[in-house]
Amino acid sequence: MSNKEQEKTTEQDGIREETVSNDNTPETGEHKELTIEEQLEEAKNEIERLKTQQLYKQAEFDNYRKRVIGEKADLILNGGQKVLEAMLPVVDDLERALANMDSAEDVAAVREGVDLINKKFLNVLKSQGVTPIDTTNADFNTDLHEAIAQLPAPNEEMKGKIMDCTEKGYMINDKVLRYAKVVVCI
Repeated sequence: MSNKEQEKTTEQDGIREETVSNDNTPETGEHKELTIEEQLEEAKNEIERLKTQQLYKQAEFDNYRKRVIGEKADLILNGGQKVLEAMLPVVDDLERALANMDSAEDVAAVREGVDLINKKFLNVLKSQGVTPIDTTNADFNTDLHEAIAQLPAPNEEMKGKIMDCTEKGYMINDKVLRYAKVVVCI
């Protein structure tokens, strides 16, 4: 026990009563004696204070959880907004190209316009972290490629290599978005 608290035990009418001496006013040195009932009342008050504090923390956590769920739902609904906004100029260019195709007489000019739109679209994809999977003279890799056909290799060096790519594959930030569909030499 500390110097501030001293336990005293007294017997009155056959009931054991404990008192604790608390120094509530250290400047004057006065001591206040707390009975068991007073200690019990203080303990009950402390319990009520802790219960209230716990309820506030629980309510705060529930509000946090609801806010996070709402933010996740918003991300799911509007997560692609940035990508779609970046693609809108490409769509506009495609619509202009389609409108001009009927009246265009120079096929080379139309082709050049479509090539420019394709490059613009690929740049939009690249700005979003999407890159094509290279299959030119590459070894077959099941982590990047999907074999849709197998052909006999014309020579030993071509075994396990990709002979042809029928559908380009793409990656987004080092994760496969779509596997490249390839023909493999066996």
